[in-house]
Amino acid sequence: MEQLKKYKKEIIFSLGILIAVIIWNLNLPNLPAAGQKTLALSLMTVVFWAAKVAHPGYVSALFLSLLLIFKIAAPEEVFSLWSSSLIYIIIGAYLIAAAVKSSGLGERIAYNFIIKYVDSYKSIIFSIFFLTILLSLLIPHPWPRSFLIMSVMAVVIDSASISENDGKKIGFAVFAFSVPISMIFMTGDSTINILAVEMSGQSLSWLEWLYQMGVPALFASILTLILFLKIFQPEKKVVVNKEEISKKLEDLGSFSTKEKRMIFWIALAIILWTTDSLHGIDLGWVTLVIAALMGMPLVGNVLEAKDWSNVPLGILFFLTAAVAIGRIGGSTGMNAWIASVILPAELPANIFVFALMIVIISMIMHMFLGSVIAVMGIAIPAFIIFAEGQGINPLVPALMTYSSIALHYVFPFHHLNILVGIGENNGMYDNKTVIKFGLPLTIIIIIVVLFQALWWQSTSLI
Repeated sequence: MEQLKKYKKEIIFSLGILIAVIIWNLNLPNLPAAGQKTLALSLMTVVFWAAKVAHPGYVSALFLSLLLIFKIAAPEEVFSLWSSSLIYIIIGAYLIAAAVKSSGLGERIAYNFIIKYVDSYKSIIFSIFFLTILLSLLIPHPWPRSFLIMSVMAVVIDSASISENDGKKIGFAVFAFSVPISMIFMTGDSTINILAVEMSGQSLSWLEWLYQMGVPALFASILTLILFLKIFQPEKKVVVNKEEISKKLEDLGSFSTKEKRMIFWIALAIILWTTDSLHGIDLGWVTLVIAALMGMPLVGNVLEAKDWSNVPLGILFFLTAAVAIGRIGGSTGMNAWIASVILPAELPANIFVFALMIVIISMIMHMFLGSVIAVMGIAIPAFIIFAEGQGINPLVPALMTYSSIALHYVFPFHHLNILVGIGENNGMYDNKTVIKFGLPLTIIIIIVVLFQALWWQSTSLI
């Protein structure tokens, strides 16, 4: 058994290749040859992603290279993501997030908020909730946002002499709330929010996302907060030492030139994001040009050369591969074949039954595959094909599927927002804490997706 654990990655790597070879050589009815090759390579890639046999960037690079080597698709189709604005909003978002954190602006906002509003365990939890919403407007990626809030909460935990168990609860709240709150604003998670829209083949402005997705996401966030307070009660009364928090704020000094510049650029970014339907400039170009100007002399001097190291090339390849699975799967017939195999022959007449089918199938797939983006790459195209015959807007199955997966986790590996917080040096919580919350969270996800069906009927999306 120990030997199996020791060579787990090697075994799964070999198994993934074997699966690809078998599917490549099978005679699958009604599946074109190119679709069968795409299926073989896609399943191998998803297995590698789910089992973490290597960094997602290396796995994705292998998949993309094999598509080209076997001439399954042309380079412009394989790397289509790089000719869209999506990849550039992600690059810009990482750069802006790095600048907000390094400037000290986010930390200053958090300390001021705590001094004014926090005096008990429940107020700490509420402060995490509202700070996450506020900072999701300023920092367009959940990880730096969560670690910034966690750095402030670590001071609160120490200054209030909070017990280890209650510290775990507070740390987990930081990362658990980031999951639904990141979906309220389109730029709350500039990676997967925009990817979901991209996979639908449709478009949404920043305000349209807030209208169509923001309300269900806020509903999900409130339900998550209620569930958290119900499950995680404090062991003893918490008294916050605001003098120590004030000392931390004093150590930051007065507003620096860098912070003042950050306020200007972030304010401009938010204005341009929220008015994209008026000025007509794509969110990707807005975000990228703001990040670029922040690195220029005279007008910027906020970003430095070293900040480019915050842009994760491996994650960009990961997203490229996820988009390629959906797009090439569509052009080769793989998506239509998967839809015919795993989904019923006819669409349920009742939209709520349709929503329930999506959420259950999506969560089951996510339980086994583990990766949000990997499941999106397979499930969203299949559900879109399934629904298009009934004239349903592709955004409906795409966003329902996305919500079902992006809100769902039982174990930490199911969601990167949760996984990055595991451990004493991060969010302080452990696997047991995640499972305790993740199991009842499943009911909330079903309620939220059903609410989406109801909400989208009122907004005429359905």
